[in-house]
Amino acid sequence: MSEPTPPKPQPEGRGGYKAFRTITTRWMDNDAYGHVNNVVYYSWFDTVVNAHLIEQGALDIHHGETIGLVIETQCNYFAPVEFPQAVEAGLRVARIGNSSVRYEVGLFIAGEPLTVAKGHFVHVYVNRADRRPTQLPQRLKAVLETLQ
Repeated sequence: MSEPTPPKPQPEGRGGYKAFRTITTRWMDNDAYGHVNNVVYYSWFDTVVNAHLIEQGALDIHHGETIGLVIETQCNYFAPVEFPQAVEAGLRVARIGNSSVRYEVGLFIAGEPLTVAKGHFVHVYVNRADRRPTQLPQRLKAVLETLQ
């Protein structure tokens, strides 16, 4: 007996996301086909998550004892993005574990109601010195809970 086919991913509205950040596309983001290259979307995911954590005082990328390492990432694309459009990245947290977090990001063309792309990545938080998983620091956990 075969596994049932999962439903096809669909664009989502803004309501499910807890924090937003505007990201300006750059001329170099466009590829030979005239739209933003897929690799740029993953850079936007990193940008929205890490900027939010840094601004909230939950991540110190230079001196903190705990750092996040990406162990999984995925993206679904629904419509093209082109320079010079602005992108509004919505952020939410889908799961908080002992040492890991699943972030979900929705990308919207500025002012549009539905995602042009959405995806996720999973951070495992480790001790900077030995790279072993570590329990989420309390400040980080508090910030993550506001994104659920």
